[in-house]
Amino acid sequence: MAQDVLCEVNNCTYWAKGNKCSAESIYVVSHKGKTANNNKETDCNTFEPGDL
Repeated sequence: MAQDVLCEVNNCTYWAKGNKCSAESIYVVSHKGKTANNNKETDCNTFEPGDL
């Protein structure tokens, strides 16, 4: 399992210094429940809006 999860979405509650993700787990889904063929067809459902 990945030790470091990087994230550039600095308005997410789980964004931490150094572009790290501080969430205990990450939930990624494909668009519309279909099989993803590339990263543009996925979303991070762990995202929660936070303060900038």
